[in-house]
Amino acid sequence: MRPDINHGKRHSPGETREPSILALMALAWILADDRRADRLLALTGLNADALRAGVGDPAILGAVLGFLADHEPDLVACAESIDSTPEALIAAKEALIA
Repeated sequence: MRPDINHGKRHSPGETREPSILALMALAWILADDRRADRLLALTGLNADALRAGVGDPAILGAVLGFLADHEPDLVACAESIDSTPEALIAAKEALIA
């Protein structure tokens, strides 16, 4: 995560962030890799248009985090990349689909 993204503040991994913010950060991480992005679309049944239209939809964001939850190596790598924890991503998923 770029340190300047939050006006120079870095989040500690234990710091709580809004579930939708975590999901959007995770989505950006997923989409940064073409193979991972293709896998997201294939496994969730979403297409690029539905994903674009649904970025504000808790169900879509929950599906994005569910995609990560189903593949632990990506879950861990994403959490590290966005300065979070796997547990925070799972909790965000549960909050979004509740």
